[in-house]
Amino acid sequence: MQKRISPVEPGSRPELAEIEANILKERGRISPLYQTLLNSPAIAHGWETLLTAIRNKNSLPASIREMIILRVAIINRAPYEFDAHVPHALKAGVSNEQLDALKAPTFAQIPSIFTDLEMAVLRLTEEMTLQIQVPDEVFEPIRASYNDQEVLEVVTTIAAYNMVSRLLNALHVGH
Repeated sequence: MQKRISPVEPGSRPELAEIEANILKERGRISPLYQTLLNSPAIAHGWETLLTAIRNKNSLPASIREMIILRVAIINRAPYEFDAHVPHALKAGVSNEQLDALKAPTFAQIPSIFTDLEMAVLRLTEEMTLQIQVPDEVFEPIRASYNDQEVLEVVTTIAAYNMVSRLLNALHVGH
């Protein structure tokens, strides 16, 4: 697939130097996603700030965060997002068996190799991604297990990574 907008070559626009430096500091490189985002400095800056808070400055276990991201990528058919997060998931302790399980076409097909809380988070991820509206019976296990900050972080992680995959897919960013 051909990209729908041109990526910005890092270092090619002096006015982006500070934003690029921040991206490099947080990510270690300027990926194709960020090269696309650099077409709008304000969006690139805001995106980096939000996603850094979600990935590096929240209280959720990294394994939960990465399971959410991987599941959103599968549901939204965003292989670039999935592949980008496999190393992070493995580092966070997600097993290869769990990685394979997260690829199930539907929540009902996910094998029961996850904890009850992990399954509740994955169910919430599916509901938020596909149905948008979340029934009380899906939300209640999250509410019962997490404090207000953690609930917000779970929901924001799901919402933000839906944004990521939808941008990647709409603009044909990735491999």
